[in-house]
Amino acid sequence: MPTAIIADDEPNLAAELADRLGRYWPELQIVAMPRNGPEALAAINTLKPDFAFLDIRMPGLDGMQVARLATGSRVVFVTAYDEYAVDAFDTAAVDYLLKPLNDERLLKCITRLQRGDAPTAAAAPTPLPVAPAASADLIQWLTVGLNDITHLVDVADVVYFQATDKYTEVITREKRHLIRTPLKELAQRLDPARFAQVHRGVIVQLAAIDHIQRDLLGRLRIHLRQHSDVLPVSRAYAGLFRQM
Repeated sequence: MPTAIIADDEPNLAAELADRLGRYWPELQIVAMPRNGPEALAAINTLKPDFAFLDIRMPGLDGMQVARLATGSRVVFVTAYDEYAVDAFDTAAVDYLLKPLNDERLLKCITRLQRGDAPTAAAAPTPLPVAPAASADLIQWLTVGLNDITHLVDVADVVYFQATDKYTEVITREKRHLIRTPLKELAQRLDPARFAQVHRGVIVQLAAIDHIQRDLLGRLRIHLRQHSDVLPVSRAYAGLFRQM
């Protein structure tokens, strides 16, 4: 009989997944439901389940760290955060499910697990290009998703990032996307030679700037190449354009 653990710091969501797995895969035995990363790692090492359904953002150790440290269990990430898809498949995860779960998508995952499929080109995003060692922590790609579809966005295509109430908006010349990564976290992982923060809520690609204009009140405004949006420059960041 196949066995699995479900690791999630939200017990109601873990119980919901266990219920749905019980309906669609009654032979699967759930042997533990840990609520944080260290407990999940201990359960995998002790119980050696065939499968581990891991949330990504958990206390102690996140799901990525658990997946990298654990051996012997096939990992499925179940998370509300779509921007981790590339990293997830780098850990050889079998699948990546977005909350709220879709029954059709869950059934496809179960079929994949029952067949013993490895991650395929259709399931996993395009591999990241190898970055130089000095810039290994810099973001090269972003994963943006809607329902069960995940897209890759090359950071080079991003015109600017803008913080919203709960999300960060990613603006390219053609589209606008939402991700959950906070702007503050993005600022630490973007190439400072290519991107600059110009406002508490705005990071812009320097190559996308056409010109900077000062209005009658002395405020700076950024006009972009091939894009109609005009971006504010706050006083705290006005020194970037002091030559004006």
